[in-house]
Amino acid sequence: MLLAAPLRGCRYGRRAFLSSSLPTVVKAATSSPATSFPQFKRFYADPAHDAKVEAIRNIGIIAHVDAGKTTTTERMLYYSGLSRHLGNVQDGNTMTDFLPMERERGITIQSAAVTFLWPPQQNLAPGQHPKSINLIDTPGHQDFRYEVDRCLPILDGAVCILDAVKGVETHTERVWESAQLSKIPRLIFVNKLDRDGASFKRSCLEVASRLRTYPLICQIPWWNKDEFVGVIDVINLVGMKFSSTGQLSLVSEETIGKEFPALRAEMDKARLALIETLSEHDDAVMEEFLELEKDVPTASIKRAIRKLIMDGEAKFSPIFAGASLKNIGVQPLLDGVIDYLPSPLDRPEVEVIQGKKTMPLSQLLTLQDKKKKNHGHHAHPQSALTTVGHVFKVVDDPRRGMMSFVRVYHGALNRSNHLYNSNMNSFEKAQALLHVSAKDYQDLQTLGTGQIGALMGLKQARTGDTLLTFPGSHNPKAPEQFRAVHIKTLDTPPAVAFISIEPYTKTASEKIEEALSKLSREDPSIRWSKDEKTDQLILSGMGLLHLEIAQHRLLTHYKIDRDTAIWGDIQVEYSECLLSPVSPQRAVFDRPMRGENGKAACTATLVPLEEHHKHESLLESCIERDGNIIHINIPLPSSTEDYDSLPFDTEVVRQQLLNGVIAGLSRGPRRNCPVRKTHVTITFDPETDFFGANLTTGGHITNAALQAVRACLKEAHAAGGVGILEPFTNVTIHCPEEASHAIQHDLVSARGGAVLEVRRPEEDEAAEAEFVAEGGGIDLGRVYVPPDPYDSIQSLRGDKKGGVVRMLEIVGKAPLKEMMKYDSQLRSMTGGRHSLQLDPGEFELVTGPREKMIG
Repeated sequence: MLLAAPLRGCRYGRRAFLSSSLPTVVKAATSSPATSFPQFKRFYADPAHDAKVEAIRNIGIIAHVDAGKTTTTERMLYYSGLSRHLGNVQDGNTMTDFLPMERERGITIQSAAVTFLWPPQQNLAPGQHPKSINLIDTPGHQDFRYEVDRCLPILDGAVCILDAVKGVETHTERVWESAQLSKIPRLIFVNKLDRDGASFKRSCLEVASRLRTYPLICQIPWWNKDEFVGVIDVINLVGMKFSSTGQLSLVSEETIGKEFPALRAEMDKARLALIETLSEHDDAVMEEFLELEKDVPTASIKRAIRKLIMDGEAKFSPIFAGASLKNIGVQPLLDGVIDYLPSPLDRPEVEVIQGKKTMPLSQLLTLQDKKKKNHGHHAHPQSALTTVGHVFKVVDDPRRGMMSFVRVYHGALNRSNHLYNSNMNSFEKAQALLHVSAKDYQDLQTLGTGQIGALMGLKQARTGDTLLTFPGSHNPKAPEQFRAVHIKTLDTPPAVAFISIEPYTKTASEKIEEALSKLSREDPSIRWSKDEKTDQLILSGMGLLHLEIAQHRLLTHYKIDRDTAIWGDIQVEYSECLLSPVSPQRAVFDRPMRGENGKAACTATLVPLEEHHKHESLLESCIERDGNIIHINIPLPSSTEDYDSLPFDTEVVRQQLLNGVIAGLSRGPRRNCPVRKTHVTITFDPETDFFGANLTTGGHITNAALQAVRACLKEAHAAGGVGILEPFTNVTIHCPEEASHAIQHDLVSARGGAVLEVRRPEEDEAAEAEFVAEGGGIDLGRVYVPPDPYDSIQSLRGDKKGGVVRMLEIVGKAPLKEMMKYDSQLRSMTGGRHSLQLDPGEFELVTGPREKMIG
């Protein structure tokens, strides 16, 4: 039954449901995307106004690979009116997966930002305005986990998508954990409910048991026998039915009660369960529940849900249902984004680091205001901080060059601003300020607080850099108190695989090096180095697929001719480590640099990380980099009162020493591999290691640290105290029981791995019950989940009856080198009835015959 009147709490309006036409949300999609850009210009016109910031939603789509992130994003863009057609991954015509390799492989490789408005204006009452959603579609493959991690901190909310057939997968847990670290409020969208074997019930229970968040069921699936046809909104008490073309029609609770009495009873049960859960944690809902029972107002329920998830702790998570490929459930999911996920005003303010101090941004601005008052009219006009922005991504666009994606946390960026990069200690000016819509850009004059855009033409900005602006546009100079202000950046994970490149000529080498520099600026998890003796280039990355994509990008995007160099096979990257402590080594660097004489010294002490942990805890001033802990020690002379009295800037010297240590650890003495798991202490004594501002330059300080570290490593190698580390991967294999013994034997004996656990479904359930009994989890017996239409069927889970295969889960670890092509080996042992999941592990010491084999 199609309704001719709007229903309680729905945004779709009367016109959306006339049987003679498509819903207005679909009709809106027929407008040209280009016509939507003026809307954004008007939206961005008043960035300082709180009402404008409240109307922003900065969200990300996170999930395991193939859960339907890009397909869901495409539907969001279509129904919002930004896109004129429904893109599909299989057809290679999606808006956000626009790179040729993404379309060829059908996976997301790099995160894509896109902005659209929701709900459509025609569905809103006069005087109401849509919200602006800045959406980032992230990769799901584990090789691109750094791409996800660097985007998460700038988001205010996230939608986690689950495959209803597979439930919560390993990488789902990993990205959920990353979102947990950034305290990001999340919604969960159970996708692919139209597929055979899909289970909304099992997915919700796994949300509780594996993600450790209590599911707040906001929708239940609408099944017509075993066909998924729509969703039931248990908060608004309305059915949403979708045709095969995606046309949406609302069905009232009265109609559902008459035609589908069992469904109506389940809807009432779901609403009551939701209200009971909310009433336990919200006093206002409790009072209304005692008076009204299941008839608690919709507004009260939504307010309570929003309040429960706003802290980002994910103790509770709203659950939505749908099937994006069949165009089911996306519009109400967008409503959930607006209703429950926060605006920038609702989030805790960003923390900034000033020297050694970490403080909320407002505290820094308060200190600035106090200094202004103390100086009165004598205060320098440039001694104010007007804008704070964070570069979270750099992309080399084929038409526009380097594009720096930035989120503004304070003030407003103007295209004419001189931007101070506090990480690089330099000023730059962007050529343009752009609004981003996947691969399309539109010029902007201003980017305000809470907004995301792109700066074109910055030559130095890298991922993680902090951009500041100050009053005045002539002769830019950063005030002293703001030179060391920056937003904390994500540590780049160590590389686990590499490929060698040997150019034939000097010209080819220079071209490849230039391309590698741009590539590593785009993606900091890609590193490269050059052997000065052989001119061989080494490109390192996070895994097989990551390096395949990097190599393809060099050949296609940067136009490197494959025939100008010898390209090696992708190999595992080994590392080196200390086996025992090394005595302190003092180095003095006094060689001329750039034709100028100079001199600097320092002392290095290297200790295995495990050995250091046994004796003392880490200092707050320690820095973790590439699996090493680095402590820069600048002792204060007895004749000096404080660090401000020293003849040099201690923070600048610390960075110069750190650069030297990182360079020294980049190549070990045994195999020229990076050194890891080492605690480094660099001591720079102003009385003995500093020789005056004219002699002790930054380059001399960096080289002194480099030589001191290398002297320690050389001494350790001479004493046989350098070991080899090999990257291990965590392995999870689902396989038939009859193949499990052969797989375990192969994993241990032939691959050098270890089996940590063999799980059976009934054992998992018993372990979970025991964990809950000890107060460590969610009691699944208290979690409401609607029944699936085929609850009586337990495919691949029951005992071996009627030909059903009994499956086991093998959990272990193994050297990454042995696992890179292990899937084909498993196929021969299981007949293709298996799944293999590899997740990043640790670097482990190589011993015995394997060490002799590696060399």
